[in-house]
This record gives sequence, structure tokens and C-alpha cells, in this order.
Amino acid sequence: MPLPRQLIKQLQRIVGRRQVDTDFAELLVYESDGLTLRTARPGCVVYPSSTEECARVVKACHGAGVPYVPRGAGTGLSGGAISDGGVIIQLSRMSKLLGIHPDDRYAIVQPGVVNNYLNLQARPHGLEFAPDPSSQAACTIGGNLAENAGGPHTLKYGVTSNHILGQTVVFADGEIATFGGPFPVRTGPDFSTFLTGTEGTIAISTEITVRLVPTAATATTMLAVYPSVSGATDSVSAILAAGVLPTAMELIDNLCIQAVEGHLKAGFPTDAAAVLLIELDGEEQLMKRDAEAVARACKANGATDFHTAQTEDERQSLWRGRKHAVGSLGKITPAFYTNDGVVPRSKLTAILQVSYKVAQGHGIRVAHVCHAGDGNIHPLILYDPDESQGPERAMACSEDILLACLEMGGSLTGEHGIGAEKRNLLPRMFTEDDLGHMLRLRDGLNREGLLNPGKIFPTGAKCGELRNQPVFPSGTWI
Repeated sequence: MPLPRQLIKQLQRIVGRRQVDTDFAELLVYESDGLTLRTARPGCVVYPSSTEECARVVKACHGAGVPYVPRGAGTGLSGGAISDGGVIIQLSRMSKLLGIHPDDRYAIVQPGVVNNYLNLQARPHGLEFAPDPSSQAACTIGGNLAENAGGPHTLKYGVTSNHILGQTVVFADGEIATFGGPFPVRTGPDFSTFLTGTEGTIAISTEITVRLVPTAATATTMLAVYPSVSGATDSVSAILAAGVLPTAMELIDNLCIQAVEGHLKAGFPTDAAAVLLIELDGEEQLMKRDAEAVARACKANGATDFHTAQTEDERQSLWRGRKHAVGSLGKITPAFYTNDGVVPRSKLTAILQVSYKVAQGHGIRVAHVCHAGDGNIHPLILYDPDESQGPERAMACSEDILLACLEMGGSLTGEHGIGAEKRNLLPRMFTEDDLGHMLRLRDGLNREGLLNPGKIFPTGAKCGELRNQPVFPSGTWI
């Protein structure tokens, strides 16, 4: 059903006629995010340029009773930034870096600032934004915040929520509010942290204050080579048990290595069952001591080769291979599907064994690239979209792997979010009471359910019943 013409005209008055897209071909671009197996065509796309314009757009949609969805660069992998017939509020043009404050180590950005661009601007001050998702050359800070993104350096530096100091947001009725600020010491509930990771279902962040950390003076990057995947996974726990906290520990298995070397020639040995990419940073003498402990742990768990990058070019080549590993799969498959299940680190060996076995049972090949230090696996499930039931088998394989993660005491998501992809699995992770409390919090701030509907939570009678239970009294919520 097309959107009301009156709403389209109202949106055009707010942001300008050229900042509202209703053209069929343009809308095709917004049918999916990075999860291309779930598609939905919006009714229109609106490009606000400020907090005030965003608030007026939200009020217009709210008044018309039309659903609306905030969207950044579209690199998300859980179907969280799509809208079936509603309004996409496209935030990528809100891309101003509003200020870097090196003395107090923070920056203020609009949500459309690209992750890597912020780092490029902060590094001349000896600072950086620590979260570094593999899509950081394209993904935006607003999307990082919405999904609570991580990345290879999460092991030492934490996920996005550890680096958000404050936000200006637009709530579901168009109200503007500011939470937190540049300084971490404050009193009262931390609403800014609460909003981080809510996947655009409670509020739209329009200005974000982020923590910057000093850029490490030196870094050491090492590559451990294994004849078995279990040797690499067992090394992860052994390194941490040795009292070493690496900046990153990334596992890449043989199938993924084949793709990387066929595309980039990053320097990974193609006969290895798996490699472990390990990075340390900090003071040089401490790094030297820790590097020796890492080498001992890796060799004790079967590493047949252990190499330290000797130059910055070699170090960057290894990281380029890791960062582009997923994209390199185009060399060996027409399509792939991935998830971001998590297990306790002690279960990493077991979950990869299960993953290979599950894929074999579905008649599908699976490659792995993991944030191994966090127990965050990324099984890359290869399939042919033109094959009968190909996509369905890939999704079924992914679901079985995620359920195995839960059985091992893990989580459905480490950084991609629940979105539309995993919402029906959420009751397998949380009790009915847990879900009820979450829904009451969401619905207290998104009463009509117009802001990014159908995301995170399963739909059905039970959820419908829970939605009718009030969390805040009538009137203002705070």
C-alpha cells in the first residue's frame, strides 16, 4: 500500500523535495541491509541533515501512524535496517564530525560519520576510536552504536558501549533528549548505555559523544600456523591462561585461507588447517615478554610455524587478509550466509567441531573466521542461490549452529544484533519473564510500536499480551 500523499508532501516540506525518494529504482537500494536473504521495500526514503529535521520527520510519521526505520550505511547483517512499506530515515548524510577534544579524549559526531574516517581525523592527535568492525571503511558510528558493534580488537578494548559517553536522541514521538556527556563521572541511571545496542527500536541517535583512546605507540603482530583447527582454538585459552591479554586473537580456517590467498596474497599458508593472528600493543619490553609467552603457548598446542611480522607493511598485509577475508569468499562461492554466535572461550574447540558437523549434515561447506579471543564465531556458510532450497538450507544450518551456541552457554549474537534474522530464536535464549520485562521497557518508550517494528522480539500472541502491560504511568515517561 503506498504511503499517504499528504505525508510525502509533509516530509518534503521538512527536508526539501530532493531529500525524499519515492522512485522505484531508488527504493530497490534499500530493500535489504548486508543480510540479503531478508528483503522489504520501503514506501519512501528521507534524508534529514540535523537533529531538528529528524525530530520533525519522526513527528510526521508518528502523526500519520506510519512505521519508520533509522538506517546508516546498510552494512548490518541481521535485517535490522529494512522497512516493509514504511519510511526509511536515512542518516548517512548526517556525517559531520562536530568536534575532537584531544585534551579530554572525546569526540562528538553525527551518526553518519564513517568509523574509519573518525580514526583518520583522531590519529594526528595520537588518539583513536577503539571499536573496529571489519566493515569500518564503510560502516557508520550510528550503526556501531545501534548494534553495539565489536571487531577484532574487542578482546582488549571492549565493544562500542564501552566507548559511548553520551547521546542526543529523538524518541518515537519526536521528543529530543540528551543523555550523558563527555565526562564519565556522573550520577543517576546511565540511559546512554541503556540505549546502546537497542537496534533503533527505542530512539534514534543524532549526536554521539565517543571516548577516544591513545593510539598504541608500538604493536606486534604474530601468525601461528596449525595442522588442525583444534590446535588453534586450544591456543586461545592457553594464551590467556599464561597471563597475556592480546589486543586481538583472530582465527581463520583453511577454506577461508584459500579464498584470501586467491584474492589478496596476504601471506597465509594455504596448507594450514587454521592460522591464529595475534596482536599485542603497549610498552615494548612488556610486549617482548608477552610475545615469548604467546609463542610458547602456541607451540605447546601444536603450532608448526610461528612468525612475527618484521615490517609495518607485512603487519598491514596480514591484517588486510583478515579484514577482507569475508569479501574474498566471492572467489570460491556464488553466495554465503553468516552469523555471529558466541560461546565461552573454553567451548571454542567444541563449537567449531559442531559447526563443521552440522554443515556436513546439511550438505553445505562452511568456512570460519572468528574473533577467537571473545568466543565470537563467524561461520561462513557457502551456498548457491540458484540451487533449489539453497538459501533455506543455509539458514537452517546457521540456526542449528546458533542453537548449539546456546546449549554451550553462549549467545545468539556478539555484534550483529538480533534484527529480523534471529528474533524467533530469542525465546530459546531468554525466559518468558525476561522477554516480558524487555518488551515493557521498549513499549514504554515506543508506545505505538512505529519505530523499527518487527525487530529483535518474536511476534505472536505471547508478545501481544506482554505489549499490553504498562511499564510507565500515563503521561510523561521521565
